[in-house]
Amino acid sequence: MSILIKNTNLISMADGRPKIEESMDVFINNNIIEKITKGIEPKKGTKVIEGTGKVTMPGLINTHAHVAMSIFRETLDGYNLQEWLENKIWPMEDKLIGKDIYYGSYLSFIEMIRNGCTCINDMYFLPEYSIKAAVETGVRLQTTRTLFSSDVDKRLAELKDLINKYKDNDTISINVGIHGLYTTNEDDLKKFLRFAKKQNLHVHMHFCENNKEVQDIITSYNVKNPVDVIEKYFKDIPAILAHCVKLTDKEIEDISKYKNISISHCPVSNLKLGCGVAKIQKMIDNDITVSLGTDGQGSGSNLDMFETMKFTALLQKGINENPKDMPAYEVLKFATINGAKALNLEDKIGSIEEGKCADLIVVNIDKENMKPLNNIFANIVYNAKGTNVETSIVNGKVLMENRKINYIDEKKIYNECEKIIKRINNKQDQGD
Repeated sequence: MSILIKNTNLISMADGRPKIEESMDVFINNNIIEKITKGIEPKKGTKVIEGTGKVTMPGLINTHAHVAMSIFRETLDGYNLQEWLENKIWPMEDKLIGKDIYYGSYLSFIEMIRNGCTCINDMYFLPEYSIKAAVETGVRLQTTRTLFSSDVDKRLAELKDLINKYKDNDTISINVGIHGLYTTNEDDLKKFLRFAKKQNLHVHMHFCENNKEVQDIITSYNVKNPVDVIEKYFKDIPAILAHCVKLTDKEIEDISKYKNISISHCPVSNLKLGCGVAKIQKMIDNDITVSLGTDGQGSGSNLDMFETMKFTALLQKGINENPKDMPAYEVLKFATINGAKALNLEDKIGSIEEGKCADLIVVNIDKENMKPLNNIFANIVYNAKGTNVETSIVNGKVLMENRKINYIDEKKIYNECEKIIKRINNKQDQGD
């Protein structure tokens, strides 16, 4: 299938191109962006998408999430992290079956498509069911078989099976997901990292989200601070570290020596859990690659990456008392090309360039919340919402056009998710 986006305002996020280009055409052939220029005439059979009054930009990339946790949306209010996990989430998760993971993931993927997020990095259990939902909806998914110090050999075998099964898939990729240092002992960590090196995969791991985790790592690994573990074991292992709320200035400087390490910042979840605010500006000043995540909806509420961009910028300006921090275009990088780099997918996605995969979105800027158009980048970061996204395209396939997703029975997915949460809360018969 060929697609031509006509007369659009292009924000390509590509090095060597202007930051904004007006009246541009983008021609997609099958799943590849084939040509970017003005005045392309559509060939017979080409689907034409009118881009006048709209921005075409890379699809947003969410580098830390737990997609099946959509069913736990707004279960957190009134709990701290440990209370929420022990009293709410873990007892409910014990009741989940594969079908629940499938429908919870499916709901998240619908939310992604509607909000202009085309790629997501997931960490959860029973990943085959999330993958099934991703393949059916068409989104791009990076996932894992979560590893920690329990059933280690079984989990590694399952992860290896995933790697082999999806190694040639266009939209599914795998990483080595280590839950965290505080849930993994040192011997098992070494085993997981040897596996990652052998498979030539990067690591995705929670890191320094709250004070208790920091203290647990220090005690378990007998170190002065958690970054000592990173310096000892991750020197040559590409890794995405999610959260990093509790890193000190010195720890940030130390971790910046390793260009293989990137940070996934999840500001909404960190605020809602009362963890604090990560020192993102300090990380940027130290040339660390920062991308953005939402975490699971249980703590992050939703998957709207526009909201995540806005929180990211405002929080850093506020805590540093410096309005010059976080220029809007740099924040757009966090949600696009930086996310692609973190997932080791920058050769495929993250920017609109000839030869890359066609993962892009069309955003309507001819709406009341985007007028007047004084600064397009600031407007997107501070004023645009997921509802401004009109069209979402992944790997050359139109998943949503004019806000409509025609190939999914959304009502069925909503109803199934309502049944799941009622069942695991014992509010209706188990057989329902």
